[in-house]
Amino acid sequence: MKCYHGNILTVDQQDRVCQYLVEDGGRIVYVGDTLPEKFAQAERVELGRRALIPAFVDTHQHFASFSTFQAGLNVMDAASNEEIKDMIRDFVRRSAGKKTLIAFGASPYSVRERRLISREELDSVCPDQEIMVVKYDGHACIVNSRLLQKMDAKVKNLRGYHPDTGEMNQEAFFKFSDYITNSLSLIELFSNMQAAVDFEAGHGIGMVHTVSGVGFIANLDITFEKIFAKSLHNGFQIRVFPQSLNVKVAASRHIPRIGGCFECALDGCFGSHDAAMNAPYIDAEGGQGVLYYTDEKVIDFCKAANRAGLQIEMHAIGDQAFDQATRALKAALDDHPRQDHRHGIIHDCLPTAAGIEICREYHIQMPVQSAFINWKQEPDEYLASIMGPERLARLNPLRTFRDNGIVVSFGSDAPCTSPDPILWMDRAVNNPNRGQAVSVRDALRMCTYNGCYATFDEKDRGSLETGKIADLVILSENPYAIPAENIGNLKVEKLILAGKDYQSAKGAVIPGVIRGLTNGSKAY
Repeated sequence: MKCYHGNILTVDQQDRVCQYLVEDGGRIVYVGDTLPEKFAQAERVELGRRALIPAFVDTHQHFASFSTFQAGLNVMDAASNEEIKDMIRDFVRRSAGKKTLIAFGASPYSVRERRLISREELDSVCPDQEIMVVKYDGHACIVNSRLLQKMDAKVKNLRGYHPDTGEMNQEAFFKFSDYITNSLSLIELFSNMQAAVDFEAGHGIGMVHTVSGVGFIANLDITFEKIFAKSLHNGFQIRVFPQSLNVKVAASRHIPRIGGCFECALDGCFGSHDAAMNAPYIDAEGGQGVLYYTDEKVIDFCKAANRAGLQIEMHAIGDQAFDQATRALKAALDDHPRQDHRHGIIHDCLPTAAGIEICREYHIQMPVQSAFINWKQEPDEYLASIMGPERLARLNPLRTFRDNGIVVSFGSDAPCTSPDPILWMDRAVNNPNRGQAVSVRDALRMCTYNGCYATFDEKDRGSLETGKIADLVILSENPYAIPAENIGNLKVEKLILAGKDYQSAKGAVIPGVIRGLTNGSKAY
């Protein structure tokens, strides 16, 4: 039994701040302002200036990809393509003998050259091994000649194929991504996932919602992530969303939810000019982006998944895609009404008033990425140059969502951004578009309780209330008591899951797989 004394930020329905929380056997047994005598002998933890909050939840990430890229080369912080070349040159030297290399984070907007690194430049530092450098937004890549030669016959007739620069978008990118995915060793992937869990736990995250299904034969990665989730015995939680338009992919694995990006992406992204827009982009490239599917196809999928009792999530970045997503979910719920479906739209970067009204009326939730606000890899100057000031002002309207009673939760879209809930809170509270900034209390709820709500986990987690599992984070200071502009300086001092200090997920792979296969838990 352990008693925490100090700033207890419960994030309950009354948003109480209490003085005492008592944990026993992994559950919260008391929360209040005075300590009952029966708990007087419990081990005491004095918080002082620090604060105790619920564990954070990342409601949208590509966990397998994040795990892989964490073990690869991250070039996000490079200031130039010349620096990226130096990083790759060193990476090649350290990876002697590997057939295929993966780097992540290239952006034309954060390097001096203001362009993506090219196939020719990759060839100059990596001529003998296949290499794919994934763009920061996770929707495009640049490949070298060796990898292009391997895949050319399979991709040359696909949309997004650009052999001159080596940049691959849309379906061509998906084909390269499938190839890279299938080149991975499952044992190596499992080990990388263990390391990724430890990384996320270091940022106070106790649960992730992962979108899975990126090209493994027979969707093996979906099954594999489910096994991995069940293998964990340190309290860390993973909820899997199969990225498929085929309801059987989820149903056959007894997974109660479906959706994500890739196959469930309705459009692309701003950085590749393929986010689907209701009005054309205003720069030289122009166009209105790419809407991957017809309304009929999306509506048919939503109706089938909704009738099967599944929770649905779909990717929509541009306003045209957002409208399509809301129309499809409305059609599905009109066809087969459900009171508590928890359907959601991911990203929601450029929503419309009509779509927001549908979300309000039909209780559609929004796992969004506040890390996209004032994002170095996709700065506001670039966004203004392609869409103009009116649309720029409509981006990421967190306060509008909140004012419409829409449940908003935060996620990283990792590996696009690093899983860092303190950053999410900072960007939401200190949004340069002050009309769309939210309070610290709202931001904390979006990082904690709302994340658990998004997958029906709020009865056990997400707030500090008697009877709930003791998934807790100790912060360096009380976020309610410091100036809003200092939120970004908060530190996660400790993650506690089911009452115990976080224990590393690292361990032998084979016993972990066996544990995942034999564990009867439905925590996935």
